[in-house]
Amino acid sequence: METVKKPTVLFVCVHNAGRSQMAAGFMRQIGGDRVEVLSAGSAPKDSINPVAVAAMAEVGIDITGQQPKILTTEAVIESDAVITMGCGDACPFFPGKRYEDWVLEDPAGQDLEFVRVVRDDIKGRVEKLLSELLA
Repeated sequence: METVKKPTVLFVCVHNAGRSQMAAGFMRQIGGDRVEVLSAGSAPKDSINPVAVAAMAEVGIDITGQQPKILTTEAVIESDAVITMGCGDACPFFPGKRYEDWVLEDPAGQDLEFVRVVRDDIKGRVEKLLSELLA
């Protein structure tokens, strides 16, 4: 029986504390074991944005156990799709990978109402990406 390689998705934002963590949380929940999920930041913060944690908890996703990580070349190499969120030129580019830049407002320093809008936008994008990766 042939083993189908699961697609690996890497979500990258500058601090790896808000947008990329919310995207990774949705992809883990919606994609389940059909996809590998990584997230990282070009300049990671010490901890995840507590407002992002609260916004995700409202939709039943716990991201409290995640830790911001530094973006590595290895993470990009092992990923099939690299989704960047405003990290610009900090993200290394390798031919043959799927790259998307999601233009999303930065939830850092924003209130819960603001972060909910970003969260819901991310969820829709994750659902679309997953359906394309698994097509």
